[in-house]
Amino acid sequence: MIKRLDNVKIPAGKGEDELYKLVKKKAGGRLGYFRILKKSLDARDKGNIHWLYSVAYSPDKESDDKPPLEKLKNAPTVCVIGSGPSGLCCAVRLCERGYSPVILERGKSVDERTLAVDMFFSERKLDINCNVQFGEGGAGTFSDGKLNTQTKDGYNRDVLEIFARFGAPEEILYLNKPHIGSDKLKVVLKNIRAYIEGCGGRFLFNKKFVGFDSSGSELKSVIFCDVISGEEGELPVSAAVLAVGHSARDTFRMLHDSGLYMEPRDFAVGVRVEHLSERISFSQYGVACKLLPAADYKLVSHAHERTVFTFCMCPGGVVIPAASEDGGVVVNGMSDFARDGMNSNSALMVQLSRADFGEGLFDGMEFQRTIEERAFAAGGRTYRAPCQLFGDFARDRVSDKFGEVLPTYAAGVQFAPLSEVLPAVAVEAFKTAVPDMGRRLKGFDSADALFTGVESRFSSPVRIVRGADRQSVSLKNLYPCGEGSGYSGGITSSAADGIKTAEYIYNLHKNIGNNH
Repeated sequence: MIKRLDNVKIPAGKGEDELYKLVKKKAGGRLGYFRILKKSLDARDKGNIHWLYSVAYSPDKESDDKPPLEKLKNAPTVCVIGSGPSGLCCAVRLCERGYSPVILERGKSVDERTLAVDMFFSERKLDINCNVQFGEGGAGTFSDGKLNTQTKDGYNRDVLEIFARFGAPEEILYLNKPHIGSDKLKVVLKNIRAYIEGCGGRFLFNKKFVGFDSSGSELKSVIFCDVISGEEGELPVSAAVLAVGHSARDTFRMLHDSGLYMEPRDFAVGVRVEHLSERISFSQYGVACKLLPAADYKLVSHAHERTVFTFCMCPGGVVIPAASEDGGVVVNGMSDFARDGMNSNSALMVQLSRADFGEGLFDGMEFQRTIEERAFAAGGRTYRAPCQLFGDFARDRVSDKFGEVLPTYAAGVQFAPLSEVLPAVAVEAFKTAVPDMGRRLKGFDSADALFTGVESRFSSPVRIVRGADRQSVSLKNLYPCGEGSGYSGGITSSAADGIKTAEYIYNLHKNIGNNH
């Protein structure tokens, strides 16, 4: 019989072998089954920081095996457009349900993509179809691989189990704030691809979705273009899952021109802010920081009339060039699994609304593009990023030297006034909010904290509207899902949305088969 034990305290610096010994003693010296269910850090008292565990155990051997999912016989062709978290997890679930999906991806496979990204980082040569935004794994490939989410969804567990099954560290199944890290995620992606191909699925890399053929208001085939040769192809399908990312601006335009109903969305813009990792850890944990992983934080300020918040915090990470269009500078954050870099960074964002950028469908998208072009110009038009120390930003002066915090942005930085890049409301909001945040996290508002701009790809600027049946309200058999379609944000919620879409398609086809 499996029993559960909650609120087990293990001191900071002690490993899970201590936990195992404690639970084994509780079980009477014999432990045939042991599973960690939850692990979180209690740092409320810096003099007594400890890990909190919940575990399941039994003196007898037990099994966690789940029965396989029911599969559809003679499953029809489904195309998944995009190989980010939503697309890949959708494809995995389709395979588990008996399908052999075709995955259409404008970028390259992860190893080739990494070469293209490294080339951009070092030589500033941008491939507009294969970069930090586009390619196998989507934008999440070059990130912290953060898996925590605010969305309560029964499929979140499925997402974690998929990643763990294909090579992510097992701890993601129980950590309060799980992350994979960019280095580990690349291994997971290759394992997922091998599984899908083993189920008869296909990956078509370097193939951009450029249109579709329909009969009335029903999708019949997907049209794609080879981004290298320019040759077009067509794939007849029973359904297509639209899992493009939030940066697929040309795809958004094409879909609108093709008659799909879409809506504009509000979003946030900002900068990446960098501090020394050891400073953040000491502020959070005190002297115990030497016994613990690099600290994270999550801050919100309402000191200004506009809410300012941190997002996608990367402990021990780097700021990376994330452009996907010529003539624009975009930044993002990335960490490897170890999170052992010199700096920590996060996005510092201010919420904008259509009152700031216009009511038109693509006004927000063009607003994003405009500030990216300003950042490109401010950085010297070479994909260097404009940067400024917070102390100088607050006093409206251009920085001329770094403090202790040195930039990690791989393509190089250029001192420039970010007030000429960001919207005025963001500049004033940051001047007010950062000192307010510094009152809660000591050192956050240090004069040498480094701002690098711009963080403009927080979320999709549009929503491709779908109905209760998860299909486009304009085109039957087209299933918008994930972050680019405006229905999720981040790896886990996007992946869960993809799984739910796969389940809907399976149940629809199953019911059709039962009625014939």
